[in-house]
Amino acid sequence: KELPDSEAKPPTMFRSRDKKTPEPFQDVSQGLKKLYRTKLFPLEDSYQFHDFHSPALEDADFDNKPMVLLVGQYSTGKTTFIRHLMEQDFPGMRIGPEPTTDSFIAVMHGDQEGMIPGNALVVDPKKPFRKLNAFGNAFLNRFTCAQMSNPVLESISIIDTPGILSGEKQRISRGYDFAAVLEWFAERVDRIILLFDAHKLDISDEFSEVIRALKNHEDKMRVVLNKADQINTQQLMRVYGALMWSLGKIINTPEVVRVYIGSFWAQPLLIPDNRKLFEAEEQDLFQDIQGLPRNAAIRKLNDLIKRARLAKVHAYIISSLKKEMPSVFGKENKKKELIANLGETYLKIEREHQISPGDFPKLKKMQELLAGHDFSKFSTMKPKLLEAVEDMLANDIARLMILVRQEEAAMPSQAVHGGAFEGTMSGPFGHGYGEGAGEGIDELEWVVGRDKPSYDEIFYTLSPINGKVSGAAAKKEMVKSKLPNTVLGKIWKLADVDKDGYLDDEEFALANHLIKVKLEGHELPGKLPEHLVPPSKRHQEIDMGE
Repeated sequence: KELPDSEAKPPTMFRSRDKKTPEPFQDVSQGLKKLYRTKLFPLEDSYQFHDFHSPALEDADFDNKPMVLLVGQYSTGKTTFIRHLMEQDFPGMRIGPEPTTDSFIAVMHGDQEGMIPGNALVVDPKKPFRKLNAFGNAFLNRFTCAQMSNPVLESISIIDTPGILSGEKQRISRGYDFAAVLEWFAERVDRIILLFDAHKLDISDEFSEVIRALKNHEDKMRVVLNKADQINTQQLMRVYGALMWSLGKIINTPEVVRVYIGSFWAQPLLIPDNRKLFEAEEQDLFQDIQGLPRNAAIRKLNDLIKRARLAKVHAYIISSLKKEMPSVFGKENKKKELIANLGETYLKIEREHQISPGDFPKLKKMQELLAGHDFSKFSTMKPKLLEAVEDMLANDIARLMILVRQEEAAMPSQAVHGGAFEGTMSGPFGHGYGEGAGEGIDELEWVVGRDKPSYDEIFYTLSPINGKVSGAAAKKEMVKSKLPNTVLGKIWKLADVDKDGYLDDEEFALANHLIKVKLEGHELPGKLPEHLVPPSKRHQEIDMGE
């Protein structure tokens, strides 16, 4: 029985399986674990979900730090990108123009620096990699964990992957299903970064297959066009257009993938023409990565909902196939017929249960997987298991969302620190420092004073009275900038420092300076910075503050 709103008290409550006594959860991680174990796992287990889609989740999957997966063709700068973020070499790191990284390397925080081989990693209950055991020795021999003490790794873990080559031979010679491994990681990571080299835009067959394997995770995907300082502006425009065209053919969605352009390493720019663009793009990407710890709980919640929806559809598919199977004779022929007509089964389930077509697994892949299973061992419909998942999606998830918001509010400053993230946080090399409204921030002279003589000429043509011009007079001049009234209104509020409804010569000059700032493409400040306050008004500001 649900509590009425008036009686609901923290901590957030969840109904136990008998639906009588609510269970309190102290944090999101504990809540997710409990919901998965008691409500979703029984459904997955009953309908062999783990054989078809994804291995069972473990506690480490809910407790681990946010992970960033780097994917790209060889020599696109994946390992160098990690080195750039951490500003430190990591164990097992190899960089070169040839395909150097031939392993999956999980770069994680640890007090002692060193390497942990794959076979040891998959038996460690504290690491979220135990289910990778299913990919066998061929993969585990190519999987290691590089542990080191680094401030960046205190908040996130980074997965470096082997460079993708072209040709059928390369895919076969790996000895394991490369795309399937990446898909496993994609389900569990918080951010997938696809790296491209501005000089090598060709997307190989294997890379296309990998991107398609990541299809259900477009929300986690970001694209980096690296080494962009090696080409001039005209070439960069062509390369960017070609990249978007190529991605559009593979990532078949109406939305455009976010592409960050730059040179992600600590070396001088070869062609510095686009320096400002690169700085802005790097800052945007860093902010995106820095926000991962803050959004980790909501990401895990979102992934659990996606998994529950798929598990529900899977249960309908399996129980429907079981229902159609004969009890004694002709089982094999009926199985072949059901697999061939699986699309019709999808449509039937879609209509009966009002399920979106986007929730169904890929038809071709499902047909391939079903061919290796004995339909007679499938489970029939178990309404109680499905009801438990429905209850989780309809009620428990909503309550858990409240707890997510509470945790976010309690840790507003949770972000990635250290390494390259510190270089642009503050000081003269911070993004946008000394530009726009920040121009003149560390100068002794009032920066507006440089252009004040030309502004004064305009000011005195407006026939000031007692050294001031009215709003109506100032408006006639300010609208010549062609800026919208909403922007000019904000400029007026910032420039009218003494709030008397008039502008004196200094305030008029300030208004024109802010118009110039906006016309140059910069944002206006929410509050007038101290260095822009007219000299004659600075004492008034102090008096007003006191």
